[in-house]
Amino acid sequence: MHPRKPLIAALLSSALAAGALAATVGIGSAQAAGPSTTASAGNVRIAYYDQWSVYGNAFYPKHLDTRGIASQLDVINYSFGNIHPTNLTCFEANKAAGDDNNPNAGDGAGDSYADYQKSFSAADSVDGVADKWDQPIVGVFNQFKELKAKYPHLKINISLGGWTYSKYFSDAAKTDASRKKFVSSCVDQYIKGNLPVEGGFGGPGTAAGIFDGIDVDWEYPGSDGGHLGNHYSADDKQNFTLLLAEFRKQLDEYGAANGGKKYLLTAALPAGQDKIKYIETDKIGAYLDYANIMTYDMHGAWNGNGPTYHQSPLYPSPNDPTNVIAPGQEKYTIDNAIDSWIDGNKTYGIAGGFPANKLTLGYEFYYRGWKGVPAGTTNGLAQTATGGSNVRPLSQQAGIAHYKELGGIVDNPATTFWDDQSKSSYFYKDGEFFTGLNQKSIDARVAYGKERGLAGAMMYSLLGLDDKATLLKQINTALGTPTTPPTTPPTTPPTTPPTTPPTTPPTTPPTTPPTGCPSVPAYVAGTVYNAGNEVSLNGHKWKAKWWTQNEAPGTTGEWGVWQDLGAC
Repeated sequence: MHPRKPLIAALLSSALAAGALAATVGIGSAQAAGPSTTASAGNVRIAYYDQWSVYGNAFYPKHLDTRGIASQLDVINYSFGNIHPTNLTCFEANKAAGDDNNPNAGDGAGDSYADYQKSFSAADSVDGVADKWDQPIVGVFNQFKELKAKYPHLKINISLGGWTYSKYFSDAAKTDASRKKFVSSCVDQYIKGNLPVEGGFGGPGTAAGIFDGIDVDWEYPGSDGGHLGNHYSADDKQNFTLLLAEFRKQLDEYGAANGGKKYLLTAALPAGQDKIKYIETDKIGAYLDYANIMTYDMHGAWNGNGPTYHQSPLYPSPNDPTNVIAPGQEKYTIDNAIDSWIDGNKTYGIAGGFPANKLTLGYEFYYRGWKGVPAGTTNGLAQTATGGSNVRPLSQQAGIAHYKELGGIVDNPATTFWDDQSKSSYFYKDGEFFTGLNQKSIDARVAYGKERGLAGAMMYSLLGLDDKATLLKQINTALGTPTTPPTTPPTTPPTTPPTTPPTTPPTTPPTTPPTGCPSVPAYVAGTVYNAGNEVSLNGHKWKAKWWTQNEAPGTTGEWGVWQDLGAC
């Protein structure tokens, strides 16, 4: 699960707090051996931007521009929206979440101040212009609007739930009526942009056009492994599927009524068989564009005074002494998780059958660690420690540190080590042991994803990056040529091509003229195409499903703008 916890202005000094972290993620045995799909060049890039980034960390949407982050991403998931405890709807509030020892921690909590009431100065704004008191909205929502104006390819989803805000998913998903009501409220608030008026900001349509989809982060359907006090039921397994179906239905209906726009539906999903078993893995893929598997947090300071081990081992290793889900079963690894989603697991009654090309692997931008670890740790295994690693000023929690907080430890050859059996990196200095990513473990994870035919990467969270966005760049380098998600059409699509050339031309123009079809015109880069337009490229005919520009047919994937009508 993600190390996250929604905060508001009242808690700005402990901005990350790294969330209430579940001590058990649950990744266990998988019975199938080897990949079930052929190799793929899947390279979609999805990353989380946290609501509380704007406080103590002073990590603003502007930095997504100035640090070169936005240009390297396809989708940003903004975390998190909450569910009203009595109305069972999406809502906005300016109330801090409580601590994790409180079963009612997230009830009625939210951060409408960060969302659309916090003013940004000219120096901190994406467009370099200070917010004004009489704007319809300010806050992160308005900054996202400015960011999308600079990066038209970028899609932004609202992420619902998370660790602290998943308590009422089970209730909202319980009946057909409750599902319709919940989904309708979320579409109304975030997609249609009808914000409640708070602090003089908001109102009907004030956030329209900011969000391109919804990310469902229910942690976890049918399981008692979520936040203390979460509601769950045996019916969650079927109801989760029905909830996603309702989201897909309402998003598609609204998109069809508004220029044929494609709205994204994604979900953050568990990596452990003890939680995957409560999900209809063979059914939910029909409704999701991407399933983002949380392949991290498999070990951490909740293990107490040792033994230490990797938080995201790629493969099983005999060196791992912990986290056996059941006697004789394999341990928590990325490979076992992906096997369960794709191939299933008979021991846990997991059907498998989820499309590999819609799965993304999780990449963590933070490190888990212990202190009081003796020198000489090998393979990530140390039998003793004295507790979680020292508290860092930004993470504000023992046992966790951002990449940007570890100084010269990560990627320093003198403090960096490699476990070749689990394909994991770990780091040791002055009695502190950390587990997490560097270029070598990133390369191994990306190569694994391509071998399994997976969609690409989900990264949590951008808040952990240093000023140079080092880990993101390393992931992008390993993934290769970026994907191009659907382009959002303007309210009134232009009838003629723009007079100025596109700001981001294709990175690799064709070296030879494309082969066309005599019956339809050839595709021309820079031309505006509307829904229903047909073109030819590389010996195939293509039909546009919505407004688009500079998205070459054959590059946008099966959910993209171009429908392949077949060879000429």
